[in-house]
Amino acid sequence: MKVEVVVISKEIIKPSSPTPDFLRKYKLSYLDQISPNLFMPLVYFYPAYGKISNWERSNQLKKSLSEALTRFYPLAGRMEDNLYVDCNDEGVEFFQANAKVEMSEILSNPIPGELKQFLPYDLNDSRDYCMAVQVSFLNCGGMAVGLIISHKIADAMSFHMFANSWAAIACGDTDIPYPKFDAATIFPPRDHVPVSKSVTKEEIVTKIFVFPTSKIDALKDKYANTNGEKRRPTRIEALSTFIWSRFMSSTQVEDNSNKIYSIEPIVNLRPRFDPPLSNDYFGNFWIPARLLITMDIDYEKESCGVVDKIREAISNVNGDYVAKLRQGYAAEMDIKDKQLVRFVFTSLCRFPIYEVDFGWGRPIWVASASHGMKNKVAFFDTLSGNGIEAWINLKKEDMAKFEADMELCAFLSQTL
Repeated sequence: MKVEVVVISKEIIKPSSPTPDFLRKYKLSYLDQISPNLFMPLVYFYPAYGKISNWERSNQLKKSLSEALTRFYPLAGRMEDNLYVDCNDEGVEFFQANAKVEMSEILSNPIPGELKQFLPYDLNDSRDYCMAVQVSFLNCGGMAVGLIISHKIADAMSFHMFANSWAAIACGDTDIPYPKFDAATIFPPRDHVPVSKSVTKEEIVTKIFVFPTSKIDALKDKYANTNGEKRRPTRIEALSTFIWSRFMSSTQVEDNSNKIYSIEPIVNLRPRFDPPLSNDYFGNFWIPARLLITMDIDYEKESCGVVDKIREAISNVNGDYVAKLRQGYAAEMDIKDKQLVRFVFTSLCRFPIYEVDFGWGRPIWVASASHGMKNKVAFFDTLSGNGIEAWINLKKEDMAKFEADMELCAFLSQTL
C-alpha cells in the first residue's frame, strides 16, 4: 500500500463557548508529568456514505468538534513546560486532505509507516498543542479521521472518552457524561520531574501481526498448566508471553548473558482505587507493572512461569500501591540501565474504538501508526472481532529476525 496524501486546507477550531477564567490554568498531575512527551494516534476509516458531500461531512466534524472542546477545554489550550495547560481557547488545528488511495488497498495491505500520512503531525513532535485532527478523503468516497492527543494530558481511556463524546455530539446526543478533571488533586504535581524519554534515535519498524481466536485459544491452553494448577491465562497474558518468548528466541540468542529483561504490561489505575474511580476521570491514570527477568532461566521452557509472573506483577498494582503513589512514592517510567531491555505491552482490546460514529456509521477499521518507541506492543481487537491485532515496534534488525520466526508465523492470520 503506497499512499499519497495532499493537505488542501488548515484551520483552527476553537471551543463553542469560552472557558471561564477560573479554569484557565489546568495543572498536570504527577502521572501526567512522567508520561511520555508524544502524541497518541488513531485513524478511523469510514466507507462512502449516501449522498453526503465531503464539505458537509467536514463541516459536521468541525461544528461538533467545537462543541466537544467546550467540554474538554484543556485540549484547546497550550502546554506550558511540564507543569500545566494554559486553557486559553486558542483551539486545535484541523487539516483537510485528499488521499490518492482506495479503501480496499488500505485494508488489504496496511503499512503502519504509510498510515502516518493520515495524521496531522509526526507523533514524536514535541509541540505545545494538546491535540489535532486530519480528515482525509479517499478516491472511493471513503474518509479517514486521524486524531492525535498528547500523552502528557491523556491516557488511552481519556482518548476514547473524548473521541466517543465528539462522535455522540455530532449525532445530536445530549446525554453525554462530562469528564472529571481531578487528576492533579488525586496525584498532585511534583517539583523537578524529568520528562520521560520513551522515543529512541534508533530506526524503529512497526508491523501488524494478526492472531486469530483459534490460535489465541491454543496459546491459552499451552500456558494453562502452572504450578500444578490448570488456570487458563487471559488472551493478553497469553499473547504477551508468546510474543516476548519469540522475541527472545529470535533476537536475543547472542550476547545476552549480562542483560536484564523487563516485561511491562500497562495497568489502568482507575479500578484499583478504593473505591474505584469511574472511567470519566480524565488524564493519565496508568502505570507499567514491571517484571524483571535475568537470563539464568530457559525462557523456552519457563513460559508458563512467565505467565504467572505477569499476572502477579499486574496484581501487585493494587490499592496499596495506589495509596503509596498518592503519598509520594516515585514511579519509574524509565530505568536508566544500559543492560536493561524493556518490553512494554498495552491493550486496547474491549475499548469502544469501533463505536465512534459521527452520523455516517461506525468505522470499518481503526488503525494506529508507527512511532519511535522501541519494543512496544499494542493490542487491538480485529476488524472482524475474531482475533487480535498486535502492533509491534522493534529495531529494524530485530524486526527482520522476529517476523521470520517460524513458530511465530504458525500462529498468524494473513488478513485483518
